[in-house]
Amino acid sequence: MTRLVLWDIDGTLVDSAGLGRDAFLEAFEQVTGHQPTQLVPFAGRTDMEIALDLLETAGIDHSEQLLSEFEGALAKSMAKLAGQVRELGHPMPGVRASLERLRREPGVTQSLLTGNIEPNAELKLAAFDLHTLIDMEIGAYGSDHRRRGELVAVARRKALDRRGLSFQPEQIVLVGDTPLDVAAAIEGGARAVGVATGPYDQAELGHAGADVVLPDLSDLDSVLQAVLG
Repeated sequence: MTRLVLWDIDGTLVDSAGLGRDAFLEAFEQVTGHQPTQLVPFAGRTDMEIALDLLETAGIDHSEQLLSEFEGALAKSMAKLAGQVRELGHPMPGVRASLERLRREPGVTQSLLTGNIEPNAELKLAAFDLHTLIDMEIGAYGSDHRRRGELVAVARRKALDRRGLSFQPEQIVLVGDTPLDVAAAIEGGARAVGVATGPYDQAELGHAGADVVLPDLSDLDSVLQAVLG
């Protein structure tokens, strides 16, 4: 059985205690000289989409150079919070067992589809020693494209270019905790598995179009069935 399993991070694999938002606020102040006047939605969106929205909401010209500076500042701000992520955050229930079990499954490749920029994605997983259980190099990140819906295609290209692995959309499973994760899977032709460990409940994820919805990842048999079935 051939599968590419793409995991979301925040709310699906880990809870980083809201520190990602703190990094955003610090990065915003670094590149603009002041705090944002108004916050914008964060859940399920790519980091650079959030950055763009914050700048637009504050009435700040968002040149590509400024967005690039924001991305660099966001990585530096998150790096300073790494110790707090380890101390205050935690993996979601059943995550380690699920990753370890799927890692042993023949034909299964695990990576990421996340709105986080790549360095912040690695930091959040490394805080709990989860980064070694998946192939980080073929992951699709918020630094690859601002639109989450483009990221399934990004992961497919990386798998082919860097590992020589060709995955058809029907061989891809995206696991996430928001309707935007589900929408990204649908747009990319992948199977969508919703996990209700974030801000949305099972009914909301089902309504968004998830093929399967789990309360969490603690029931390993249910996780295997959802991903491999």
